[in-house]
Amino acid sequence: MDVLALEAKKETTADSDKKSTPRPKPKPPKKAKRTVYFEVEIVDLKTKEKLLLLDKVEPTATILDIKALFHKSYQKWYPARQSLRLDPKAKCLRDEDVLQTLPVGTTASFYFSDLGPQLTWGTVFLSECVGPLIIYLMFYFRLPFIYSPKYDFTSSKLWVVHLASMCHSLHYVKRILETLFVHRISHGTMPLRNIFKNCGYYWCTAAWMAYYINHPLYTPPYYGPQQMNAGLYIFLVCQLGNLSIHIALRNLKITGSKSKKIPYPTKNPFTWIFWLISCPNYTYELGSWIGFTVMTQCLPVAFFTLVAFIQMTVWAKGKHRGYLKEFRDYPTLRSSILPFIL
Repeated sequence: MDVLALEAKKETTADSDKKSTPRPKPKPPKKAKRTVYFEVEIVDLKTKEKLLLLDKVEPTATILDIKALFHKSYQKWYPARQSLRLDPKAKCLRDEDVLQTLPVGTTASFYFSDLGPQLTWGTVFLSECVGPLIIYLMFYFRLPFIYSPKYDFTSSKLWVVHLASMCHSLHYVKRILETLFVHRISHGTMPLRNIFKNCGYYWCTAAWMAYYINHPLYTPPYYGPQQMNAGLYIFLVCQLGNLSIHIALRNLKITGSKSKKIPYPTKNPFTWIFWLISCPNYTYELGSWIGFTVMTQCLPVAFFTLVAFIQMTVWAKGKHRGYLKEFRDYPTLRSSILPFIL
Protein backbone atom coordinates (compact mmCIF):
# COMPACT_ATOMS: atom_id res chain seq x y z
CA MET A 1 0.00 0.00 0.00
CA ASP A 2 2.77 2.37 0.89
CA VAL A 3 4.45 1.70 -2.43
CA LEU A 4 1.27 2.45 -4.37
CA ALA A 5 0.77 5.64 -2.40
CA LEU A 6 4.30 6.83 -3.17
CA GLU A 7 3.90 6.17 -6.94
CA ALA A 8 0.59 8.03 -6.99
CA LYS A 9 2.22 10.95 -5.18
CA LYS A 10 5.06 11.09 -7.75
CA GLU A 11 2.60 11.12 -10.64
CA THR A 12 0.59 13.99 -9.13
CA THR A 13 3.81 15.92 -8.42
CA ALA A 14 4.97 15.45 -12.03
CA ASP A 15 1.59 16.58 -13.36
CA SER A 16 1.69 19.67 -11.19
CA ASP A 17 5.22 20.48 -12.38
CA LYS A 18 4.10 20.22 -15.99
CA LYS A 19 1.18 22.53 -15.33
CA SER A 20 3.31 25.03 -13.46
CA THR A 21 6.02 25.19 -16.16
CA PRO A 22 5.23 28.30 -18.25
CA ARG A 23 5.11 27.89 -22.00
CA PRO A 24 7.68 29.91 -23.96
CA LYS A 25 6.16 32.96 -25.51
CA PRO A 26 6.40 33.12 -29.29
CA LYS A 27 9.06 35.55 -30.53
CA PRO A 28 7.66 38.69 -32.08
CA PRO A 29 8.21 38.89 -35.85
CA LYS A 30 11.38 40.70 -36.89
CA LYS A 31 10.87 44.17 -38.19
CA ALA A 32 11.88 44.64 -41.78
CA LYS A 33 15.08 46.63 -42.16
CA ARG A 34 14.44 50.11 -43.37
CA THR A 35 16.30 50.99 -46.57
CA VAL A 36 18.10 54.30 -46.33
CA TYR A 37 18.05 55.96 -49.73
CA PHE A 38 20.64 58.46 -50.89
CA GLU A 39 20.20 61.86 -52.39
CA VAL A 40 22.76 62.45 -55.13
CA GLU A 41 23.66 65.89 -56.40
CA ILE A 42 25.73 66.27 -59.57
CA VAL A 43 27.63 69.53 -59.96
CA ASP A 44 29.61 70.82 -62.94
CA LEU A 45 33.32 70.71 -62.10
CA LYS A 46 34.18 73.98 -63.84
CA THR A 47 31.16 76.22 -63.24
CA LYS A 48 29.97 74.63 -59.96
CA GLU A 49 26.47 74.74 -61.42
CA LYS A 50 24.02 72.13 -60.11
CA LEU A 51 23.18 69.91 -63.07
CA LEU A 52 20.94 67.27 -61.54
CA LEU A 53 19.48 66.10 -58.24
CA LEU A 54 18.71 62.39 -57.96
CA ASP A 55 16.30 61.44 -55.19
CA LYS A 56 15.90 58.01 -53.59
CA VAL A 57 19.01 56.40 -55.06
CA GLU A 58 19.58 52.83 -53.87
CA PRO A 59 22.55 52.49 -51.49
CA THR A 60 23.81 49.55 -53.58
CA ALA A 61 23.88 51.66 -56.75
CA THR A 62 27.24 51.83 -58.51
CA ILE A 63 28.85 54.85 -60.13
CA LEU A 64 27.91 53.35 -63.48
CA ASP A 65 24.26 53.27 -62.37
CA ILE A 66 24.46 56.95 -61.41
CA LYS A 67 26.03 57.76 -64.79
CA ALA A 68 23.15 55.95 -66.51
CA LEU A 69 20.62 58.02 -64.55
CA PHE A 70 22.51 61.20 -65.42
CA HIS A 71 22.53 60.16 -69.09
CA LYS A 72 18.72 60.02 -69.09
CA SER A 73 18.62 63.75 -68.35
CA TYR A 74 21.60 64.69 -70.56
CA GLN A 75 21.57 62.51 -73.67
CA LYS A 76 24.78 63.95 -75.12
CA TRP A 77 26.83 62.74 -72.15
CA TYR A 78 26.74 58.98 -72.39
CA PRO A 79 28.34 57.08 -69.45
CA ALA A 80 31.73 56.64 -71.15
CA ARG A 81 32.03 60.45 -71.55
CA GLN A 82 31.34 61.13 -67.88
CA SER A 83 33.90 61.59 -65.14
CA LEU A 84 32.56 61.75 -61.58
CA ARG A 85 34.62 62.55 -58.50
CA LEU A 86 33.94 63.43 -54.86
CA ASP A 87 36.25 66.45 -54.87
CA PRO A 88 37.37 68.69 -57.74
CA LYS A 89 40.99 67.67 -57.14
CA ALA A 90 40.32 63.99 -56.41
CA LYS A 91 40.72 61.08 -58.81
CA CYS A 92 37.83 59.92 -60.98
CA LEU A 93 35.63 57.31 -59.37
CA ARG A 94 35.55 53.85 -60.91
CA ASP A 95 32.38 52.55 -62.50
CA GLU A 96 32.26 49.61 -60.09
CA ASP A 97 32.46 51.75 -56.92
CA VAL A 98 29.33 51.31 -54.77
CA LEU A 99 27.57 54.38 -53.37
CA GLN A 100 27.24 53.14 -49.77
CA THR A 101 30.96 52.31 -49.57
CA LEU A 102 32.04 55.84 -50.48
CA PRO A 103 32.95 58.38 -47.77
CA VAL A 104 29.69 60.33 -48.15
CA GLY A 105 26.55 60.85 -46.09
CA THR A 106 23.03 60.21 -47.28
CA THR A 107 23.40 63.35 -49.38
CA ALA A 108 26.29 62.90 -51.81
CA SER A 109 27.72 65.52 -54.15
CA PHE A 110 29.62 64.46 -57.28
CA TYR A 111 31.64 66.74 -59.53
CA PHE A 112 31.09 66.07 -63.22
CA SER A 113 33.45 66.70 -66.11
CA ASP A 114 33.07 65.83 -69.78
CA LEU A 115 35.79 63.51 -71.13
CA GLY A 116 34.86 64.30 -74.71
CA PRO A 117 33.95 61.88 -77.52
CA GLN A 118 35.15 58.35 -76.82
CA LEU A 119 36.39 55.41 -78.88
CA THR A 120 36.73 51.79 -77.84
CA TRP A 121 40.26 50.62 -77.13
CA GLY A 122 39.85 47.90 -79.72
CA THR A 123 39.20 50.50 -82.42
CA VAL A 124 42.30 52.45 -81.42
CA PHE A 125 44.50 49.33 -81.33
CA LEU A 126 43.31 48.25 -84.78
CA SER A 127 43.95 51.73 -86.19
CA GLU A 128 47.44 51.73 -84.69
CA CYS A 129 48.24 48.40 -86.39
CA VAL A 130 46.49 48.60 -89.75
CA GLY A 131 48.12 51.93 -90.60
CA PRO A 132 51.79 50.84 -90.25
CA LEU A 133 51.03 47.58 -92.08
CA ILE A 134 49.66 49.38 -95.15
CA ILE A 135 52.15 52.26 -95.07
CA TYR A 136 55.19 49.97 -94.94
CA LEU A 137 53.92 47.93 -97.90
CA MET A 138 53.41 51.14 -99.91
CA PHE A 139 57.15 51.81 -99.59
CA TYR A 140 58.03 48.15 -100.15
CA PHE A 141 56.20 48.09 -103.50
CA ARG A 142 57.68 51.53 -104.28
CA LEU A 143 54.49 53.25 -105.26
CA PRO A 144 54.83 56.40 -107.41
CA PHE A 145 55.77 59.75 -105.81
CA ILE A 146 57.84 58.04 -103.09
CA TYR A 147 61.18 57.56 -104.83
CA SER A 148 62.47 58.62 -108.24
CA PRO A 149 60.06 57.75 -111.10
CA LYS A 150 62.49 55.21 -112.55
CA TYR A 151 62.06 53.10 -109.39
CA ASP A 152 58.23 53.03 -109.46
CA PHE A 153 56.94 49.51 -108.76
CA THR A 154 60.43 48.04 -108.86
CA SER A 155 61.73 45.46 -106.41
CA SER A 156 64.95 45.40 -104.41
CA LYS A 157 67.56 42.77 -105.17
CA LEU A 158 68.55 42.50 -101.50
CA TRP A 159 67.11 39.56 -99.55
CA VAL A 160 67.19 41.52 -96.30
CA VAL A 161 64.71 44.06 -97.72
CA HIS A 162 62.16 41.32 -98.46
CA LEU A 163 62.83 39.65 -95.13
CA ALA A 164 62.31 42.93 -93.27
CA SER A 165 58.99 43.46 -95.05
CA MET A 166 57.82 39.98 -94.07
CA CYS A 167 58.84 40.45 -90.43
CA HIS A 168 57.25 43.89 -90.18
CA SER A 169 54.02 42.61 -91.72
CA LEU A 170 54.05 39.54 -89.48
CA HIS A 171 54.39 41.73 -86.39
CA TYR A 172 51.38 43.90 -87.19
CA VAL A 173 49.19 41.07 -88.50
CA LYS A 174 49.89 39.29 -85.21
CA ARG A 175 48.87 42.40 -83.25
CA ILE A 176 45.64 42.73 -85.27
CA LEU A 177 44.71 39.08 -84.64
CA GLU A 178 45.55 39.43 -80.95
CA THR A 179 43.30 42.48 -80.68
CA LEU A 180 40.44 40.57 -82.31
CA PHE A 181 40.80 37.17 -80.65
CA VAL A 182 43.19 37.25 -77.68
CA HIS A 183 43.08 40.50 -75.74
CA ARG A 184 40.34 41.07 -73.17
CA ILE A 185 40.47 44.82 -72.80
CA SER A 186 39.42 45.92 -69.32
CA HIS A 187 39.27 49.63 -70.19
CA GLY A 188 36.12 50.41 -72.14
CA THR A 189 36.99 53.57 -74.04
CA MET A 190 39.57 56.28 -74.53
CA PRO A 191 39.24 59.92 -75.72
CA LEU A 192 38.90 60.41 -79.47
CA ARG A 193 41.81 62.86 -79.48
CA ASN A 194 44.19 60.06 -78.42
CA ILE A 195 43.74 58.22 -81.69
CA PHE A 196 45.42 61.08 -83.58
CA LYS A 197 48.37 61.08 -81.19
CA ASN A 198 48.79 57.29 -81.10
CA CYS A 199 48.22 56.70 -84.80
CA GLY A 200 50.35 59.67 -85.75
CA TYR A 201 53.30 58.21 -83.88
CA TYR A 202 52.99 54.66 -85.21
CA TRP A 203 52.17 55.66 -88.77
CA CYS A 204 54.95 58.24 -89.06
CA THR A 205 57.64 55.99 -87.59
CA ALA A 206 56.53 53.15 -89.88
CA ALA A 207 56.90 55.47 -92.89
CA TRP A 208 60.30 56.66 -91.65
CA MET A 209 61.61 53.12 -91.25
CA ALA A 210 60.10 51.91 -94.52
CA TYR A 211 61.54 54.82 -96.51
CA TYR A 212 65.13 53.94 -95.63
CA ILE A 213 64.88 50.13 -95.62
CA ASN A 214 63.17 50.04 -99.05
CA HIS A 215 65.22 52.87 -100.54
CA PRO A 216 67.01 51.94 -103.79
CA LEU A 217 70.32 53.03 -102.21
CA TYR A 218 69.86 50.98 -99.03
CA THR A 219 72.90 48.89 -98.12
CA PRO A 220 72.71 45.50 -96.32
CA PRO A 221 74.03 44.93 -92.77
CA TYR A 222 77.78 45.23 -92.27
CA TYR A 223 78.28 41.60 -91.18
CA GLY A 224 76.12 40.20 -93.95
CA PRO A 225 73.99 37.05 -93.64
CA GLN A 226 75.30 36.23 -90.14
CA GLN A 227 74.00 39.53 -88.74
CA MET A 228 70.77 39.25 -90.70
CA ASN A 229 70.11 35.69 -89.48
CA ALA A 230 70.94 36.56 -85.88
CA GLY A 231 68.46 39.44 -85.96
CA LEU A 232 65.84 37.21 -87.58
CA TYR A 233 66.15 34.52 -84.89
CA ILE A 234 65.89 37.09 -82.11
CA PHE A 235 62.84 38.61 -83.77
CA LEU A 236 60.98 35.31 -84.28
CA VAL A 237 61.72 33.95 -80.81
CA CYS A 238 60.53 37.15 -79.17
CA GLN A 239 57.40 37.24 -81.31
CA LEU A 240 56.52 33.72 -80.13
CA GLY A 241 57.30 34.74 -76.55
CA ASN A 242 55.11 37.84 -76.79
CA LEU A 243 52.19 35.81 -78.14
CA SER A 244 52.63 33.20 -75.38
CA ILE A 245 52.51 35.86 -72.67
CA HIS A 246 49.40 37.46 -74.14
CA ILE A 247 47.63 34.09 -74.20
CA ALA A 248 48.71 33.37 -70.60
CA LEU A 249 47.40 36.77 -69.45
CA ARG A 250 44.13 36.20 -71.33
CA ASN A 251 43.59 32.90 -69.54
CA LEU A 252 43.85 34.70 -66.19
CA LYS A 253 40.90 36.95 -66.92
CA ILE A 254 37.27 35.91 -66.61
CA THR A 255 34.90 37.38 -69.19
CA GLY A 256 32.99 40.31 -67.70
CA SER A 257 35.11 40.41 -64.54
CA LYS A 258 37.71 43.02 -63.59
CA SER A 259 39.28 40.95 -60.81
CA LYS A 260 43.03 40.48 -61.11
CA LYS A 261 45.26 37.49 -60.42
CA ILE A 262 49.01 37.10 -60.10
CA PRO A 263 50.41 35.72 -63.38
CA TYR A 264 52.60 32.66 -62.94
CA PRO A 265 54.61 30.51 -65.40
CA THR A 266 52.71 27.78 -67.22
CA LYS A 267 53.89 24.67 -69.06
CA ASN A 268 54.83 26.88 -72.00
CA PRO A 269 58.61 27.58 -71.69
CA PHE A 270 58.13 31.11 -73.01
CA THR A 271 56.15 31.95 -69.86
CA TRP A 272 58.90 30.84 -67.46
CA ILE A 273 60.24 34.38 -67.61
CA PHE A 274 57.39 35.26 -65.22
CA TRP A 275 59.67 34.03 -62.41
CA LEU A 276 61.83 37.12 -62.93
CA ILE A 277 59.68 39.74 -64.68
CA SER A 278 56.25 41.22 -64.02
CA CYS A 279 55.56 42.33 -67.61
CA PRO A 280 57.40 39.94 -69.95
CA ASN A 281 55.12 40.90 -72.84
CA TYR A 282 57.01 44.21 -72.94
CA THR A 283 60.33 42.39 -72.60
CA TYR A 284 59.58 40.21 -75.63
CA GLU A 285 58.26 43.22 -77.56
CA LEU A 286 61.53 45.04 -76.87
CA GLY A 287 63.49 41.95 -77.96
CA SER A 288 61.57 41.80 -81.23
CA TRP A 289 62.51 45.36 -82.15
CA ILE A 290 66.12 44.81 -81.10
CA GLY A 291 66.20 41.82 -83.45
CA PHE A 292 64.66 43.93 -86.22
CA THR A 293 67.29 46.61 -85.61
CA VAL A 294 70.12 44.09 -85.82
CA MET A 295 68.66 42.54 -88.96
CA THR A 296 68.19 45.82 -90.88
CA GLN A 297 70.98 47.94 -89.33
CA CYS A 298 68.75 50.97 -89.86
CA LEU A 299 69.00 54.11 -87.70
CA PRO A 300 65.24 54.95 -87.71
CA VAL A 301 64.52 51.42 -86.46
CA ALA A 302 67.04 51.88 -83.65
CA PHE A 303 65.42 55.20 -82.70
CA PHE A 304 61.96 53.60 -82.69
CA THR A 305 63.28 50.78 -80.51
CA LEU A 306 64.78 53.23 -78.00
CA VAL A 307 61.57 55.27 -77.72
CA ALA A 308 59.51 52.07 -77.40
CA PHE A 309 61.81 50.86 -74.63
CA ILE A 310 61.37 54.10 -72.66
CA GLN A 311 57.58 54.04 -73.05
CA MET A 312 57.22 50.34 -72.22
CA THR A 313 59.43 50.78 -69.15
CA VAL A 314 57.00 53.44 -67.87
CA TRP A 315 54.04 51.10 -68.46
CA ALA A 316 55.82 48.11 -66.90
CA LYS A 317 56.83 50.05 -63.78
CA GLY A 318 53.25 51.22 -63.33
CA LYS A 319 51.87 47.67 -63.61
CA HIS A 320 54.59 46.34 -61.31
CA ARG A 321 53.68 48.89 -58.63
CA GLY A 322 50.03 47.95 -59.08
CA TYR A 323 50.82 44.26 -58.49
CA LEU A 324 52.83 45.05 -55.34
CA LYS A 325 50.07 47.27 -54.00
CA GLU A 326 47.24 44.83 -54.70
CA PHE A 327 48.87 41.51 -53.74
CA ARG A 328 50.71 41.14 -50.44
CA ASP A 329 52.15 37.78 -51.50
CA TYR A 330 53.47 39.08 -54.82
CA PRO A 331 56.88 37.52 -55.69
CA THR A 332 59.60 39.91 -54.53
CA LEU A 333 62.19 38.58 -56.98
CA ARG A 334 60.44 40.02 -59.99
CA SER A 335 61.54 43.16 -61.82
CA SER A 336 59.40 45.31 -64.09
CA ILE A 337 60.80 44.68 -67.56
CA LEU A 338 64.48 43.64 -67.34
CA PRO A 339 65.61 40.94 -64.85
CA PHE A 340 67.46 42.39 -61.82
CA ILE A 341 67.85 45.77 -63.59
CA LEU A 342 64.49 47.50 -64.23
